[in-house]
Amino acid sequence: MEKLVEMGKMEGKYLTFALGSEEYGIGICKVKEIIGMMPVTTVPQMPTYVKGVINLRGKVIPVVSLRLKFGMTDADYTDRSCIIVVEVKMNADTMLIGVVVDTVSEVINMREAEIEPSPSFGASVATNYILGMAKAGDGVKILLDIDKVIDTQEIENIREAA
Repeated sequence: MEKLVEMGKMEGKYLTFALGSEEYGIGICKVKEIIGMMPVTTVPQMPTYVKGVINLRGKVIPVVSLRLKFGMTDADYTDRSCIIVVEVKMNADTMLIGVVVDTVSEVINMREAEIEPSPSFGASVATNYILGMAKAGDGVKILLDIDKVIDTQEIENIREAA
């Protein structure tokens, strides 16, 4: 019964985007803005998936490649590549982080009946950052819990470097 209550909480609007041939979604309430690619200043000693930081209207924002974070190969940026600026929870605080995606698709409204729990891949595969699987047309979109995609310690390291 508890899982059904959680599934009901996932109903709502999601910004969908692509990484390679896979489609993902982030709750629209977490998205602050979408910007085109811009120069990223590299920060030494960061994990490979941390591209660096950008200056967005006077605010220094860390930028993360979701491709690299998810273990995909890096890809050249195209005219459709962009940075989604999201608000991520860090304990009682929040911070803005830019995530690089191949292309933004659309905002979709997902109903409870269209969302299934994430499948279990066994204890050795971490899937805690997956909210659920959204059935959209003939495909499936992976709904992400952006607060769990980057863990608290990683956020703190990025914040200190920025």
